This record gives sequence, C-alpha cells and structure tokens, in this order.
Amino acid sequence: MSLKKENVDVSAIKFGENGLISVIVQDYESGEVLLLSQMNAEAIEKTFETGYAHYYSPKQNAAVKYGATLGNTQKVMAAFTDNDGETLLIKVSQSGKAAPEIDSFTYFSNQIKGEYKDIGGEMFGRLQRILEEYKKNPEDGAYTSFLFAKGVDRIAKKMGEEAVELVIAAKNPEKEYVVSEAADLLYHAMVLLSARGVKISEVCAELCKRNR
Repeated sequence: MSLKKENVDVSAIKFGENGLISVIVQDYESGEVLLLSQMNAEAIEKTFETGYAHYYSPKQNAAVKYGATLGNTQKVMAAFTDNDGETLLIKVSQSGKAAPEIDSFTYFSNQIKGEYKDIGGEMFGRLQRILEEYKKNPEDGAYTSFLFAKGVDRIAKKMGEEAVELVIAAKNPEKEYVVSEAADLLYHAMVLLSARGVKISEVCAELCKRNR
C-alpha cells in the first residue's frame, strides 16, 4: 500500500489475509489504552485524510468514524507501526467517554491485577481530567474547588510552600516523607497548570525539545 496523506507514509502497513490490521489506541496524554480495534484500507485512508480515527465495522462492512453516532471523536495525534508493519498504534485526543454503555473513558477500565497505585504515569492524565471536572463543576467543601476559586496567586503560593516542604523532606532519611511531599507538590503543580489552561502534554512536549 503506497497511500500517503498529510505527510504520513503508511506504505509499511501490512494487512492480513482478511484485509484488516489490528489497531491499539492510546490516550496521547496519559498513555491509557483506550481500545483495541481494526482498520481496513478505507479506514486507514479516511483516518489520515481527516485526522480523526475511523475503524472497520463488521456490521456495516465499511469504515466508520469513531463515535459517529454518539458525538465522540478521536483526533489522531501520532501514529506508529510495529517493526513488521502488522500492527498499528495510534495516540489520540478523545472527546467524551469510550462508550455510554460502559460509562468510562477507556474500554480497559476493569483492572484485574495490581492496585490503582500501580498505573504509574497514567495518573497525570487521569488527574488532569479530574481537575478539569472540578474547574467546570465546583463542589462545596472540595479542596480543589477552593483552590480554583481563590485563583492563580493562591495556588502559586501554596505550590511554593509545598516546594519548600519537599526540600526539607529530602534532607531527612525517611523516604515516605519525600513521597508524600512530592505528591503534594505535583498535585498543586497540576492544579496550577489547569488554572492557566496548560495541558500536561504541552509540558511533555517542552521536555522533549530539551532532550533532543
């Protein structure tokens, strides 16, 4: 296949005998796996032509835009193939939940091993969504809502206090205090970013620039 759309070369993609290729879909900010699906040549073409994910629908025997009937979308931010070109990985910015019937952002929300703490870096993407919800829908008595109501100056002041506490904790031998104070600092940093309309992906992009 030699299709090339929007400077995206998909010539390395290899379809199976059924004319399909497996697609792993991740949230581009948190890294959460959102779903596993399939694309045919038509879906590939429409995806890179429009910039929004299309998948092969067995029921319709055609390429269908993600969430076409629900109003949700998956804007494609980046795409990769495995070394053999037999699997596609796309990173997307998803609007809304994966599907109303599962009431979740991802189809992989049923954790059967490990604990919530074991999700690692995904937490920042999840925390960002939680903070945005507090910003849009304040809750009485909620500390996050209180911070947003006080504004950037108060949030920045609190973050400065947490930074000092982290430095003090780092000079003591107990690791748990460092973990606790670092969590406080990172939380307030995320609140500050949200208050200023900055996404964690923008910060990550800046870090990537510095590591080139």
